[in-house]
Amino acid sequence: MKFVAVTSCPTGIAHTYMAAEALEQAGKAAGHTVTVETQGAAGSTPIDPQVIAEADGVIYAADLEVKDRERFAGKPSVDVGVKKAVHDAAGVIAQAVAAVESGVVAATPAATPGAAPATKVDPNASVATRVRQWLMTGVSYMIPFVAAGGILIALGFMVAAFAWPGDEGVVAVTKVPLGDLLANFNALSGQDWAVLLFQTGAVAFGFLVPVLSGFIAYGIADRPGLVPGFVGGAISGAVGAGFLGGLVTGFMAGFLALWISRWRVPKGVRGVMPVVVVPLLSSAIVGFVMVVLIGQPIASAMDGLTSWLNGLSGANLLLMGALLGAMMGFDLGGPINKVAYTFAVTGLATEGLAADAVQYQIMAAVMAAGMVAPLAMAFATSIRKNLFTHAEQENGKAAWLLGLSFISEGAIPFAAADPWRVIVSSVVGSSVTGALVMAVGSGLRAPHGGIWVAPLISNPFAFVGCVAVGMVVSGLLVVALKSARPSPLVQAEQQADAAAAGEPVLVPRAA
Repeated sequence: MKFVAVTSCPTGIAHTYMAAEALEQAGKAAGHTVTVETQGAAGSTPIDPQVIAEADGVIYAADLEVKDRERFAGKPSVDVGVKKAVHDAAGVIAQAVAAVESGVVAATPAATPGAAPATKVDPNASVATRVRQWLMTGVSYMIPFVAAGGILIALGFMVAAFAWPGDEGVVAVTKVPLGDLLANFNALSGQDWAVLLFQTGAVAFGFLVPVLSGFIAYGIADRPGLVPGFVGGAISGAVGAGFLGGLVTGFMAGFLALWISRWRVPKGVRGVMPVVVVPLLSSAIVGFVMVVLIGQPIASAMDGLTSWLNGLSGANLLLMGALLGAMMGFDLGGPINKVAYTFAVTGLATEGLAADAVQYQIMAAVMAAGMVAPLAMAFATSIRKNLFTHAEQENGKAAWLLGLSFISEGAIPFAAADPWRVIVSSVVGSSVTGALVMAVGSGLRAPHGGIWVAPLISNPFAFVGCVAVGMVVSGLLVVALKSARPSPLVQAEQQADAAAAGEPVLVPRAA
C-alpha cells in the first residue's frame, strides 16, 4: 500500500523528525511506501498532490493541529500522537492498513480561513493532562525566543570580552544605551557589534514571559486568549513577577477570555465580541488583578527564589544539579524533562545577574545532563554491538550528533525498545553529570546548542569532561544491565543472521 503521513510535535524539533523516520522504516519493513510531511519548527514542504492522490491512506502522527488537513479528504486515516509513532511505528502502520481495508473514511474538518498558530489540546482528557498540554503550548512557542535571544546575548558578552580591556566588557556592554548605538554605530568597532548583539538578544529575550503567558491562554481559549495573555505577560515583566507571573496570567487570561466569549449577547453585539469586548474586558481585568492584587506578592516570591538560588553552595548546589540532571534524563524530552529545562531557561531572564550567578550554572548543568542519554546509547552501541539490534546500532550512529547537539530525544528509540534499563541508566548518568557540572562551576548563558556553543561556556573543558563521565557511567550501566539479561529480540535477530550465513551464532549469555 501507499501511505502519506504528517508528523508534528509541540516544539517541532526532535519528535517530529524521529516519528517521520520511524514511519518510513516501519512502512518499508512491512512492504509499504510511506511519504511523510514534517510540520516542524523549520517549516514544512507539502507533499506533492499527485502523491496524495495515489495514496491508499493517511497517517496523522501529530500533537498539533495538522495544517491544510483538507488535502487528505476522502481517504481512510488514523490519528495518533507523535510519540506513538516514535515508540510503535509498526503498530501505527498496522492501524493504517486496517483502516484502508475497512474502507471507513473519517470526516475532515473544513478549512479555516487564515493561518492560526497550531496547538492540540484534548478537551476529553483529564484535568491534569489538559493543564500539561496548556503549559506545553506556552513552552513550545517560548523556546525559539529563548534560544535566539539567549545565544545573541551570550555572543554579545563573548565579543565584549575581546572588545573591552580586562574584564570590563561583560559589564560595559550592558551599560551602552540603544540610542547611542542608533546614532553612532561603527561597523568596524567590536564594542558596537557587542552592544548590537546584546541589545538584539535582550529584545528577543524580553518576549519570553509574554509569549509563555499568551500561548498558555491561547491553548485554553483559542484566539480570544492571545491579547489578555500577552498583556498579562508584559505586565508580569513590568512589575517584576517574571515567569511565575506569566504562568498565573496565562491561566487567568485564558479562562477569563473563554468565559467572556461564551456570554449570550444580542445579535448586534456578537460581531464586536471577539474584536473589542473580549480583549478589552479580559485585558482590563488581568491588568487590574496583576497590578493591584497579586503582582507584588508574586514579584516578592521571585525575589525570594532568586535570593535562595544565589545563596546555594556546597552540598545543596550538588544536590540541585543531581536532581535537575535526573529530571533531564528521566523522560527524554517529556514533561519532566521540560520542567527542568524551563526552570533553567527562565532563570536566565533574571535581571542583574552576576557573571558567576547560580542561574548560569543551573543552565549548564541542565544542558550537560540532557546531552548524556543519547551519547551514552551511542557509546554503548559502539562498545557492545551484539547487545543491540541492527536498527539500534544505526540509531546509535545518529545519536552521537543528537547528543552533541543537546537533543535528548535521540535516546527515545532505545528507551522505547527497553524502557527500564535505558531509563535507569539515563537517570543515573545524567544526575552524575548535573552534580559534577555544579561542582566544577561551569556556567552557560545560552539556553541551547550543546557542544556547538562551547565558546559561550565558562570552564568548557571541565563541562565536556562532566558530559563524558555521565556518558560513560550511563553507557556502561546499560551494557551491564543488558548483558545480565540479553534481549530476546537481539538473540532472534542474531540467530536469523547466522542461519542466513550458514554459520553458528554466538549469543551473549546472562551473567
